[in-house]
Amino acid sequence: MTVSTNPTSEQFSVQVFGGPTALIDYGGLRFLTDPTFDEPGHYGRPDGRPGLTKTAPASAKPADLGRVDAVLLSHDEHPDNLDHSGRALLADVPLTLTTPSGAGRLGGTAKGLETWEAVDLTRPDGGVVTVTAAPALHGPEGAEKVTGDVVGFVLTAQDLPTVYVSGDNASLDAVREVADRFGPVDATVLFAGAPRLKPVFDGALLVLDSALAVEATKILGARTVFPVHIDSWDHFTEGRDDVVAAFTAAGLADRLRFG
Repeated sequence: MTVSTNPTSEQFSVQVFGGPTALIDYGGLRFLTDPTFDEPGHYGRPDGRPGLTKTAPASAKPADLGRVDAVLLSHDEHPDNLDHSGRALLADVPLTLTTPSGAGRLGGTAKGLETWEAVDLTRPDGGVVTVTAAPALHGPEGAEKVTGDVVGFVLTAQDLPTVYVSGDNASLDAVREVADRFGPVDATVLFAGAPRLKPVFDGALLVLDSALAVEATKILGARTVFPVHIDSWDHFTEGRDDVVAAFTAAGLADRLRFG
């Protein structure tokens, strides 16, 4: 299903496929977030840390996507952001934008971006889309030592809405930094789902929960919110109903869009 925002719907739309995976059409370019297309199953870890279990398939297959111009990859180290099928898909995509450490591991067409580093991509109409790397933190303060580096993204173009893709971020301070530079943000693809793993940070949030997603929306001034990363994995402790309840309580339910 495609959900569009006015007044530039012909230039901006989002399709959500489950987990963190969404296809963003923006100015004639097509951006895929954190590709996860495997069937349900368990992903163990050789280091003995807790594995992850996928509980539902994506609503589309990689072959159904059509052209993908770039992948916006929050990080590459966890299968709920990049699974086996997602890794295979990267070989057919001209550009994967991710963390510098992730680009080093992935090789190929992967390009690492430091925080606030930007790249310009040429649109089919000859215009430019700028992708800027945004700060993100995958857990509480100091989490990067355990969960690794993570990145979000901001899409901008002269004639299009500003779009923030949060990636696996649990920090409202990171959201405030984005708002300070780009706010108010027109739309956000906001990762939520309140994922927790009891042995990791004693069960602290690894990504936003629904209440924090509401606060992030307020900080950004976002008029349209596409929640992703809220289903299909058993370590996500909140889902669509929780998101709807939190946004309804805050009087912001009309800003939600679900694919």
